[in-house]
Amino acid sequence: MTDSKYFTTTKKGEIFELKAELNSDKKEKKKEAVKKVIASMTVGKDVSALFPDVVNCMQTDNLELKKLVYLYLMNYAKSQPDMAIMAVNTFVKDCEDPNPLIRALAVRTMGCIRVDKITEYLCEPLRKCLKDEDPYVRKTAAVCVAKLHDINAQLVEDQGFLDTLKDLISDSNPMVVANAVAALSEIAESHPNSNLLDLNPQTINKLLTALNECTEWGQIFILDCLANYTPRDDRESQSICERVTPRLSHANSAVVLSAVKVLMKFMEMLPKDLDYYGTLLKKLAPPLVTLLSAEPELQYVALRNINLIVQRRPEILKHEMKVFFVKYNDPIYVKLEKLDIMIRLASQANIAQVLAELKEYATEVDVDFVRKAVRAIGRCAIKVEQSAERCVSTLLDLIQTKVNYVVQEAIVVIKDIFRKYPNKYESVIATLCENLDSLDEPEARAAMIWIVGEYAERIDNADELLESFLEGFHDESTQVQLQLLTAIVKLFLKKPTETQELVQQVLSLATQDSDNPDLRDRGYIYWRLLSTDPVAAKEVVLAEKPLISEETDLIEPTLLEELICHIGTLASVYHKPPSAFVEGSRGVQHKRLPGSAGSGESVDSPDTGSAAGVSEAPPAVIPSQGDLLGDLLNLDLTPPTATGPPPAPSSGMQMGAMDLLGGGLDSLMGDESEPLGGDLGGSPAMGAGFGAPAAAMPASFSAPVSGGLDDLFDLGGGVGMPMGAYSPPKTVWLPAMKAKGLEISGTFARRAGVIQMEMTLTNKAMSVMTDFAIQFNRNSFGLAPAGPLQVLTPLSPNQSIEVALPLSTVGPVMKMEPLSNLQVAVKNNIDVFYFSCQYPISMLFVEDGKMERQVFLATWKDIPNDNESQFQIKDCHLSSDAASNKLQGSNVFTIAKRTVEGQDMLYQSMKLTNGIWVLAELRVQAGNPNYTVSLKCRAPEVSQCVFQSYEAMLKN
Repeated sequence: MTDSKYFTTTKKGEIFELKAELNSDKKEKKKEAVKKVIASMTVGKDVSALFPDVVNCMQTDNLELKKLVYLYLMNYAKSQPDMAIMAVNTFVKDCEDPNPLIRALAVRTMGCIRVDKITEYLCEPLRKCLKDEDPYVRKTAAVCVAKLHDINAQLVEDQGFLDTLKDLISDSNPMVVANAVAALSEIAESHPNSNLLDLNPQTINKLLTALNECTEWGQIFILDCLANYTPRDDRESQSICERVTPRLSHANSAVVLSAVKVLMKFMEMLPKDLDYYGTLLKKLAPPLVTLLSAEPELQYVALRNINLIVQRRPEILKHEMKVFFVKYNDPIYVKLEKLDIMIRLASQANIAQVLAELKEYATEVDVDFVRKAVRAIGRCAIKVEQSAERCVSTLLDLIQTKVNYVVQEAIVVIKDIFRKYPNKYESVIATLCENLDSLDEPEARAAMIWIVGEYAERIDNADELLESFLEGFHDESTQVQLQLLTAIVKLFLKKPTETQELVQQVLSLATQDSDNPDLRDRGYIYWRLLSTDPVAAKEVVLAEKPLISEETDLIEPTLLEELICHIGTLASVYHKPPSAFVEGSRGVQHKRLPGSAGSGESVDSPDTGSAAGVSEAPPAVIPSQGDLLGDLLNLDLTPPTATGPPPAPSSGMQMGAMDLLGGGLDSLMGDESEPLGGDLGGSPAMGAGFGAPAAAMPASFSAPVSGGLDDLFDLGGGVGMPMGAYSPPKTVWLPAMKAKGLEISGTFARRAGVIQMEMTLTNKAMSVMTDFAIQFNRNSFGLAPAGPLQVLTPLSPNQSIEVALPLSTVGPVMKMEPLSNLQVAVKNNIDVFYFSCQYPISMLFVEDGKMERQVFLATWKDIPNDNESQFQIKDCHLSSDAASNKLQGSNVFTIAKRTVEGQDMLYQSMKLTNGIWVLAELRVQAGNPNYTVSLKCRAPEVSQCVFQSYEAMLKN
């Protein structure tokens, strides 16, 4: 009978029975009981109560039973650390067992028990196993060092395990070498500047020797390590390539991709005219082609990697186009990827083949695939000029099929073809216009509108076509609205006499009736251009457009170089650098190809802005010798400088309620004696709109336009703010889409010692909103409303109201992640809505946060050095006095200042509402825009938030 029987029992009192069985004298019964315990643990039952009984079963010669007990131990040691210590003696004994399998098992389990109390007991057994006579034990111990380093890095360094690991690279057994390399690589990744893997030609030679004999995963570890090495010259590069090339014929695709990565990197150093370079290019193609005969999931990974390789070196696969042709039974993700590579490899030599294939794909049943195939035809036209005509006729054939989504995709790509080859294929416009009614996708509608606007002079009924789109203007997507606005303005500039009414209508829709700021701004800019300088309008709107480039979707070169260095990893499948998806991205190094990276260029770790721990140099705030207290007291104190009067506002362009399209159009229309209103059948509205003076305009038309323009152009109208407490700009906390039409944007401010939550409530629904109330969840600093939410009048549709809610800090406390996160519930007569926002921690700096100098020094000394964090504030152009002054407005008090070798050092203190003191040392070097701030605090978790507030206060 199989072991599945252990998973079927769910009776009561099971734990008690198991306890009895575990203490049985019969070995078989004990083994059965441990199996039952492991089965219960696997399905998620809590069997931690049996810990002492299971640990007692460790004293056995039976390897199977020992493995089961160790499995249990790994799972529960973290929750029962005190009990786990009982097992230490057995580990120590097992590490000296005559059976190497038991020695290895013990050392492997020790590495998996992540309990600080136990780690120091494991150092001696681990040291013995690293020098064990049996290679199986040594290779297991090597990996254990990496695990131990993850738990306690300092301990590993102090015990000298890293040096032992480096010695193992010279081991006689290839598997030991591979595991030592894997362990060192893992440790080096988490400590990028440690230079653990000191690769030199001798080490590389040892690794290449071991490469031929170790297992496939060992080979991957060694190849990945080789990829991090930079050869001294092209001869060494060629020698390594020759020894790595045989790995290309390995059965495991991971080994093949790792070998490809090494070769792609070292090829950068080989001269192109070298015979070996050509040979290597030929050798790289077959293994990549072979990868495409694997199962679909592997094919996909291979194709994503090939996509990168083809962008870097298309010549490798230029003769292999046929393997990328799509098979009928390929999954969609493989089909789309193959299609992408086909276009990258398309050239004059194979374009006929490719086009025939793509035309075939466009008649498939899979909609996504067909769309991409049609786009691919357009991309081929743009990439291979000689084939453009064939591509356009192929697209026209596809349009004749009248299949809706095929037609829409074809129109989108024909727009791009017009951009690439102006005045060449415009004869097809008539065919496109026939399909106008069937377009329902925004991208296709926008493309068609662009074509009509761009070639309006060739289309007799262009105004009618654009007018048909205008009827449902507000229902269109933003993309279509913007395109329609531009197209009608182009049409107006080309045919002014026939389209005055149309342009007036679209500008009115865009500027008065639209909520979209992009659309409104573009409308106002066109309106101003047309009304002030029509000639300039013509030059701007009808300017020559640059030709579009061949490949618009190529990966940016520096990113491509980095991704080539990560072939065979997740980064090469996502086409993103590891820092984009590795949590925290700590220790992720940016890699570059050797030929193109600048010599001696050091690439910073991306987390430069995060806490750098204790600074390297001793903090300058406490001098290392002499009378410390006297030294600090002699510093010159900076009196707070009074802020001057606010600067006078620069006069903005004051615009009255003027007719924006009046007057300025005359030069465009030819010199007509009558005002334009006369030509329009005496329509009073139109007369006012175009020719009559502003006073004659209907109020409904003139007012909104001027109001909007005042907003847009009166940039200097605001009154200068005195330098007070920093308050971040308002952001949208609760979008209307998520709250049935209620939009809340807001910020936090500290005014006269009171924290305020300042909000704008906007009703974007159709019904009136009343009965507002607000509540906060528990948060890190006990923020709570100090009174009710005062919305005194009902909030009508399209109305906004400003509300200031005073806050107290006596509410319930719970540590949040991130620390400054605040979860809010807002209720009105419609529903309850939830959102979260973050407050700047500077709102919590209280007014009595200035520390006495003696107290400051004593406190700084008293707070442990481990609690010190150092940060960089970049691109800040304030003097130390200006910075001090600015920070004082937000209750960051400068206690003392001194200048050492041209560097100003400000010693500052601030106190949070919950009584936590934060001490700071701000270093400002004249002429250097980068400041250094060191923060010390008894609660170091607030340091990151305080730094973010520092940065915001100084930069705003």
